[in-house]
Amino acid sequence: MKPSKSPEAAVRYRSGAVARMLRMPVATLRVWERRYRLTQVELSASGQRLYTAADVQHLSLLKRLSDLGHAIGSLAALSQQQLQDVAATHAGALADKQPARARLDGRASAAKRPSLRVAVIGKALAARLQSPALLRGLGRPVQWLGPFEDAAQAQAALAGQPVDLLLLQQARLHETWPSELQAAAPSLASLPMALLYRFASESHCEGLAGAGKALLREPQNDSTLGQWLGGVMNVMTGSLSGLAAAGPDGTREPLPEAGSQIPARRWDDAALNDFASLSSTVACECPRHVAELLLQLTHFEAYSAECEDRSPADAQLHRYLRCVAAEARASFEAALAHIAVHEGLILPPTRA
Repeated sequence: MKPSKSPEAAVRYRSGAVARMLRMPVATLRVWERRYRLTQVELSASGQRLYTAADVQHLSLLKRLSDLGHAIGSLAALSQQQLQDVAATHAGALADKQPARARLDGRASAAKRPSLRVAVIGKALAARLQSPALLRGLGRPVQWLGPFEDAAQAQAALAGQPVDLLLLQQARLHETWPSELQAAAPSLASLPMALLYRFASESHCEGLAGAGKALLREPQNDSTLGQWLGGVMNVMTGSLSGLAAAGPDGTREPLPEAGSQIPARRWDDAALNDFASLSSTVACECPRHVAELLLQLTHFEAYSAECEDRSPADAQLHRYLRCVAAEARASFEAALAHIAVHEGLILPPTRA
């Protein structure tokens, strides 16, 4: 029996749609095809050229390399693998010009990170926290404490124990929830917190985010949950920057002052969105995921800066959150450069 074709294999795109995906004039695409016969496309009954997803991927790589200065005539006869080799060489050359930090092996860095102690409230999370897809997204060793039925049970069980992060599953986040958590578990309520919820008002979510809580609305698959939680662990604990680290006596270093250094962004939103859409044609989806995480981090960084200006009473806290987000963002920028070299993808130009 012949294997059935995937739905993607049956999809065909007309020249106009392909040109829009590649961000190039239809006339240029037609000239390329007529002059260099880049693909073996089918024709519709009306004579329209029909492209497969593989054709689009091939043309996308040709377009990116030609935009970087490679002559289309020198690329036209190359196979997809040969084009990817050219792209990898180009990406590697660009990476050599970046700071050494961008060339670090992310896996080696993750292996050196200390294990985090995460208190979990929500029995339904028990099985999910052992999911391979979730654990891959964390990028670091984690010691789960629990899960516990509720905050009071967690407070009693964890009395006197060090906890780095509180992961809490709460179906409904109503207005009185923070005060109820404070009353039931005062030692846990002040911890960095990641909240999984299903229903909550927009204004209440904004208030929680402004107070430094990380929120994710359910349902989500294990892979998405793991990637989100991995990002939260980096940002909320300050593990990448070392800011506000606890000392041996349990005290914390002073939060950063207003003049603290904030690393500049390497790419703007438009460049990251373009890269995410280009990288969606490769088998590995990590480039797109990291670009999307960078967008989330930069918007949280900007949000913290706005809160810093709006609320003088909490300015120092929001400055801290902004610095942690900026450090995490810089680390993910380095990770994106590393991934680009590995996958042979061309990164957008660095912001001036």
